[in-house]
Amino acid sequence: MAGLSAMEKKLAEFKCNTNEAIQLKLVRFPEDLEDDSTTFNPEYSHQVFGDDEVAFGYKGLKILLYYNAGNLSTLFRIEYTSKVNENFDCVEADDVESKIRKIIPPGFCTSTDDFVSLLEKEVNFKPFGMLLHTYSVHNEEAGEDITYQIYQADMTCPGFREYHERLQTFLMWFIETASFIDVDDERWNYFLVFEKYNKDGATLFATVGYMTVYNYYVYPDKTRPRVSQMLILPPFQGEGHGAQLFETVHRHYMSSPTVLDITAEDPSENYVKLRDFVLVKLCQDLPCFSPEKLMQGFSQEMVTEAQQKLKINKQHTRRVYEILRLRATDMGDPEQSRGYRLDVKKRLIGPYKKKQRELAKMRRCLRPEELTNQLNQIDLNMQYEQLEESFQQLVSDYRRVLERLAQA
Repeated sequence: MAGLSAMEKKLAEFKCNTNEAIQLKLVRFPEDLEDDSTTFNPEYSHQVFGDDEVAFGYKGLKILLYYNAGNLSTLFRIEYTSKVNENFDCVEADDVESKIRKIIPPGFCTSTDDFVSLLEKEVNFKPFGMLLHTYSVHNEEAGEDITYQIYQADMTCPGFREYHERLQTFLMWFIETASFIDVDDERWNYFLVFEKYNKDGATLFATVGYMTVYNYYVYPDKTRPRVSQMLILPPFQGEGHGAQLFETVHRHYMSSPTVLDITAEDPSENYVKLRDFVLVKLCQDLPCFSPEKLMQGFSQEMVTEAQQKLKINKQHTRRVYEILRLRATDMGDPEQSRGYRLDVKKRLIGPYKKKQRELAKMRRCLRPEELTNQLNQIDLNMQYEQLEESFQQLVSDYRRVLERLAQA
């Protein structure tokens, strides 16, 4: 902070990192309120507090956003040890409350007592919509199997609209480019994951995560469901719920004769890894993906069978083929290894070949000095290095999918 005036240094003390200041909880029992181990923080807060993810004007700022585990009734409070207005004239603190109010729906509590009284009503909360799938996960800490359920809901379910308004607030903290959807559009489908747990002898439900899917029309009589948002809440991440949700939703659409294939909107790296795992799991037993056929190369039979039986498009089928062929290939055998490398690179080289075609056109059209300019921007050796890097990264990603598949 060299070069700052004494006043600037003092004011800098009133800047708070909002990713640290925001404290989130999913509360099941009153004692969770005082238990720091149940608190988690956002990954992002730039959509609410700007690119710097900073709130100015406070020391010791805490933005408490606590949710009842099932119904997501909300407690919102702001705490701090000192505010800039109390120490400096003509300096205003950021209006943190109004920023948060823009994303959380009205009807939240500001009193802990009111919040705890709502917690007692959680026994009345039941999941929305139609049950699609039930599964269990072994919990080492509890020494027992925990049961989870996946439901499909829509806006006609009583109370679901209000519940969804509370649920979608988590997107702002955990998806980098999140936005709220138009819930009045009937082409949206909602899929929800809940955990069943016991409290005082009663069975209650806790929200685990959800997915939204938009049904696009495909001429003349088909639909193409596109996954828009998917989030497993942080306390439940790393337990396999994302794969369970993805596979359940995929199987749900597979059973519909009007669905052409299933896609995703701007998928993240983690989503692509999850999709690879689930689609490979679904495809591995199809006859067209037998080891013998894999070693013969990517075929139209694979495209047709994956699309007709599993509603997987050609691009995703190609990735499935490459992953399963890697499993069938002895990479210690020079001939098999070379065959696999050339097969994958043939796909990866597409963009580079396009650049080379553009270069050939330039040779015919540009003056020598203009051509030199363009050639400086297209270093073929660098392109081949990038191609090899892409291939090695892909193989590394594919191996992780296969390792997970072996443990499933």
